[in-house]
Amino acid sequence: MSYIIVIPAYGKDYKTQKEVKAAFDAGKDFEITDMFHRGGRYVNKRDLPAGDKLQVRYAAGRKVMMLP
Repeated sequence: MSYIIVIPAYGKDYKTQKEVKAAFDAGKDFEITDMFHRGGRYVNKRDLPAGDKLQVRYAAGRKVMMLP
């Protein structure tokens, strides 16, 4: 199992963990910022490789949470 560091894509920002979780569940894109991750530049719930987790930076990058 590994984790991928991401931020909300396309200039979006979420203020709470609830907003981040809702966006993830809705299939919204997150931009990969982890330079060691291979693959596309964006990831969403459908694209997430099995066993991987997302470390999401939100609230202007000041807060961090893990998904799924």
